[in-house]
Amino acid sequence: MQIETVYQLIATEREAVDAEISRQLHSGVVLVNQIGRYIINSGGKRLRPMLILLVAKAWDYQGSAHHRLGAVIEFIHTATLLHDDVVDGSDLRRGNDTANRVWGNEAAVLVGDFLYSRAFQMMVSLQNMRVMEVLADTTNTIAEGEVQQLLNIHNADIDEESYLRVIRSKTAQLFAASAQLGAIICNRSAAEEQAMARFGMHLGTAFQIVDDALDYRGNAEELGKNLGDDLAEGKPTLPLIHILRHGTQSEKRLVREVIEQGDRNRIDAILEAIEANRAIDYTLEAARNEAELALQQLTLLPDNDLKSALITLTRYAVDRTY
Repeated sequence: MQIETVYQLIATEREAVDAEISRQLHSGVVLVNQIGRYIINSGGKRLRPMLILLVAKAWDYQGSAHHRLGAVIEFIHTATLLHDDVVDGSDLRRGNDTANRVWGNEAAVLVGDFLYSRAFQMMVSLQNMRVMEVLADTTNTIAEGEVQQLLNIHNADIDEESYLRVIRSKTAQLFAASAQLGAIICNRSAAEEQAMARFGMHLGTAFQIVDDALDYRGNAEELGKNLGDDLAEGKPTLPLIHILRHGTQSEKRLVREVIEQGDRNRIDAILEAIEANRAIDYTLEAARNEAELALQQLTLLPDNDLKSALITLTRYAVDRTY
């Protein structure tokens, strides 16, 4: 199955999520509408909402709560992007100027807050305590991950486990919640619910690891952001951590200095060190291992086209170039 087939398989479901997003974005404050629509409609992959749609339909879910929850997940994700871009000082996302560059940091942060609060209004409307519990825990974990990543900036002593701990909290947790919610609204067993949460956690981890590899190997136009952004921000991601562990003394010194200083101007030297140590190969292998762990969690799903779509989506998350 190709990724295009996955999109077609749930085209009606995705349209329903988009319609819910449009309805719920409305505010009496014009600036909220402007920024909300700008970031929501800027071309994201919508992978997280797709997880809840695919998992729910794999168990033949017949209700409509997955549409609202898909919108909730996308609102939470979008709120984190608005806040991330302010914290990171980013000026480009998905090939467009970031909201903070267009409207300023204050407006971007406050509209992010609006999207968070609207997401909680929507989830409360479903009157499902288990759903609220999972999403409340998820947003708290994401916030902790964001703070920990902030503390790790310019820290060249971060090891691989510390790096993974941050991306599991900051990125993978929302993937985990998305898949888990698909099981919850289908009233599946605790074992099935936790299997879906583990699936999402491993998939989200793989997704972020690939993102970190693409920051050094991707195409800037395809990625929709500047290459070397992580380097400029002093983020110790897996390609650099690998060099710090296996590089020559001069390579280790170079990477340490660049992380501590946040120096994009030395990216050519960093790329040479990455190539010499096969750091991207190592990073992508780590992502593939996470993807395999994700696929192992799908055994409890019935064998149907929706399960096949989840397998395809997992492969796509690792093999993509943007």
